[in-house]
Amino acid sequence: MQNHPIPLVTDPLQYRAIGMVRGIYKPQDNDNFTRGALIDSKGNEIDSVLLGRVITLVRNHVSLEKPHLWVVYPRCRNNQNLHLQITGIWEPSTLKKDLIEKERLNKASIPKVDSDDLSEGDDYFSIRGELVFTKPEDKEVVIKIRQKPRNQQKKALPFKVNLKGEVPINYLKHFISLNVRRIDYQLLIEDFQVIGPITQQPIKNKIRKNLKN
Repeated sequence: MQNHPIPLVTDPLQYRAIGMVRGIYKPQDNDNFTRGALIDSKGNEIDSVLLGRVITLVRNHVSLEKPHLWVVYPRCRNNQNLHLQITGIWEPSTLKKDLIEKERLNKASIPKVDSDDLSEGDDYFSIRGELVFTKPEDKEVVIKIRQKPRNQQKKALPFKVNLKGEVPINYLKHFISLNVRRIDYQLLIEDFQVIGPITQQPIKNKIRKNLKN
């Protein structure tokens, strides 16, 4: 466990798309526990999936009958529909006690957190990436996110996140950090910071590398 579900930025050009959504996780069915929906306080059902590393935690330590604050990665299905990948849960008051008792962890080894509530509030998202499309008159914004490859054999493909808000067109191909809020099935821009233009990587080194291989 750490002191905040969203880690601090360690690089000015660090790509990411992560947020927190409070709701009840409802599995699709008994045979398909990892696919389902997050149901928020308004009754909105957001298509969701549990990532592998959080499945055991949810099965063993989390009551699915109550709402929780989930740590999620946003995705956009068909470039429109919001989809959430659940990567964790933020509930120190419950999880610390359970983990200490069931996993026999030393209390001193777990960071002290005074409250389950966060200053950013529910439904906050941190989006950092390249602005590849903006249409201010329609409040349409698309940010490209590049992922780090998990291993050297597989190349991590970039993905795009659709947002609602206004970003001037002159910031196309710039790296932007955005504070975003989920409203129902959309991600709305609250504010943003332009970090700088995206510099194109020289292709000469890639050509030389390919020739050597």
